[in-house]
Amino acid sequence: MPRAVLPKLLLPLLGLVAATVADCPSSAWVQFKDSCYIFLEEAIKVESIEDVRNQCTDHGADMISIHNEEENAFILNTLKKQWKGPDDILLGMFYDTDDASFKWFDSSNMTFDKWEDQEDAEDLVDTCGFLHTKTGEWKKGNCEVSSVEGTLCKAANNHILISTLVIAGTVILTVLGAIIWYLYKRNSNSGFTTVFSTTPQSHYDDDCVLVVAEENECAVGFD
Repeated sequence: MPRAVLPKLLLPLLGLVAATVADCPSSAWVQFKDSCYIFLEEAIKVESIEDVRNQCTDHGADMISIHNEEENAFILNTLKKQWKGPDDILLGMFYDTDDASFKWFDSSNMTFDKWEDQEDAEDLVDTCGFLHTKTGEWKKGNCEVSSVEGTLCKAANNHILISTLVIAGTVILTVLGAIIWYLYKRNSNSGFTTVFSTTPQSHYDDDCVLVVAEENECAVGFD
């Protein structure tokens, strides 16, 4: 195998990793700053919000979190122009009764909100957030939905990069293993390993040498 073959094999893999740093996994995803977004248009029946979340985690992402007005506007515009989403879409948030506040499923900080003016219920247990695609405002609603008409997911580029690096690393190791095996077999066929069989053997008797090591009875053999 020519030496130039190894770079030729590794360059496409390195290119794949480099491309992943800047781009999303496929054309189904849309990039905005450091994150990639996808709208899964399939309508599904669910028993809990965890079923909705699983739709995203199966794609290496999580339910959508929004952290500023610019991101909220981007999602709203993309839903209208490209994804054609329903009027209300579940946000990836839940109400934490321990500290009486909403939190994102992806564990990012709640640095922004766009709640519409509505009167809160006395008990916010099992309350989720919904993005109203007509106005871009958020509204509170019951998490116990029986179906959703699409799921909006978000993944940070570094998560996608890590997955790609793992895959690329596995492929690189496989290629290197194949190259090493090829070189070993080629050298074996050319007589590389026969050097051990052609080495002159000692003219001393093996049994005698053992006796010298153990009982020093064959010293005469070294004269």
